[in-house]
Amino acid sequence: MAKTEQGNGLGVRDGTDKLTDNGERGGSDPGVNGSAIDEENHVDKYGFSGGAQQASAAGAEEVHIDVLRQREAKWLEMLNNWDKWMAKKHKKVKDRCQKGIPPSLRGRAWLYLTGGKVKREQNQGKFQELDEQPGDPKWVDIIERDLHRQFPFHEMFAARGGHGQQDLFRVLKAYTLHRPEEGYCQAQAPIAAVLLMHMPAEDAFWVLVQMCEKYLPGYYSAGLEAIQLDGEILYALLRRVSPTAHQHLKKHKVEPIMYMTEWFMCAFSRSLPWASVLRVWDMFLCEGVKIIFRVGLVLLKCMLGSQEKLKTCHGPYETMERLRAISPQFVQETFLVHEVIELPVQEKNIEKEHYAQLRRWKETHGDLQCKSPPRMHGAKAIMAADPPSRQDLRQNPTIIVGSPLVPNAGGGYPANGTGSSSAKGAHLKKAGLQSPADHGGQVDGSPLLKHKVESKESLNSGELDTYL
Repeated sequence: MAKTEQGNGLGVRDGTDKLTDNGERGGSDPGVNGSAIDEENHVDKYGFSGGAQQASAAGAEEVHIDVLRQREAKWLEMLNNWDKWMAKKHKKVKDRCQKGIPPSLRGRAWLYLTGGKVKREQNQGKFQELDEQPGDPKWVDIIERDLHRQFPFHEMFAARGGHGQQDLFRVLKAYTLHRPEEGYCQAQAPIAAVLLMHMPAEDAFWVLVQMCEKYLPGYYSAGLEAIQLDGEILYALLRRVSPTAHQHLKKHKVEPIMYMTEWFMCAFSRSLPWASVLRVWDMFLCEGVKIIFRVGLVLLKCMLGSQEKLKTCHGPYETMERLRAISPQFVQETFLVHEVIELPVQEKNIEKEHYAQLRRWKETHGDLQCKSPPRMHGAKAIMAADPPSRQDLRQNPTIIVGSPLVPNAGGGYPANGTGSSSAKGAHLKKAGLQSPADHGGQVDGSPLLKHKVESKESLNSGELDTYL
């Protein structure tokens, strides 16, 4: 990827892909995130009409509709009592994140997991205030030039100057005003774009703030010291996870920053199939950066972890080419998630190596130029550091639920339901939802969560807690 001005870019060395001024990779015609759009290509369920992220029939794990509905109900109950679940049943929250957050609730779940909801409530009006400011011209110019490079095959960002790109600009510009000493780094753009696919701009801004300050502190500062340190931590952990891969990289002097910079700084959003990206993010935002380390270690082990696999890797060039073209079976959703969960790398392993690398850095480079806050290892640590009030976690969803509880043609409830319509309404309200009667309208009885956005204008968080 290209370096941005002010030394704040995503620097990748020695033969890694770079963006041209037109946002193209390696001078080829296709856009940065995949091949050119085929007019006959359909839009997949994630919103991609082409490119590397477009879902293939064999790439994603299908969840039966009944299982999905059950998971939605469980997640709604958790979100309505978030502080209690995090305090007393965090393992269950983690297990459910590992299984995959239901798509209809992923945006709201990410907002809660990161502490973005609490930050938003504690800073009412802050985003609007930043949004109305013009921004520093040096960052505004760089951000504007980067907008079209972010997932150009996604329907939300395909149109130049469309609402997706407008919201992306708003979020990134607001961050430069929120952290003027840090400014803007190119790797923040795909992070913000992923968030905007799942939530309104204000929510995306606060989740971005949390990710930059709590999950990946120092990653987007000038000098890239934090990412260099984490590269050395990854390399040290690889010695234990896959001695063969570690020895090969050492032999050919393939330094960590040559292959892991984009992986880590973009949280794999540009490196994996989309189904896998979402599952990795579900776990990452719950458990913290150890998930990013585990994914990197799994990929290195799978691609370089045996002598058989290294037969064609005769030098650094062949090794880098191999790591640029990860075999599809190793990034397939089910396989990758299973391997990540099973890999025995914990926070304590990362912290132990972190302190070791800090000592070595001081011996060779002196003190760090960028002083970052301590890294928080996941949602539980973030909540413990800044305990929320019930008011901070209060929900105001504008979601209509059509379920087996809605009246049938005869005016009653289905035979397998029990209780009166008022009882049903009370049940829905207890779950933090609104019954059809609350809206004075009818629903069609579908078990799916209902939401229809009639306007193409971007939504704010006061109108909707999550995109469905």
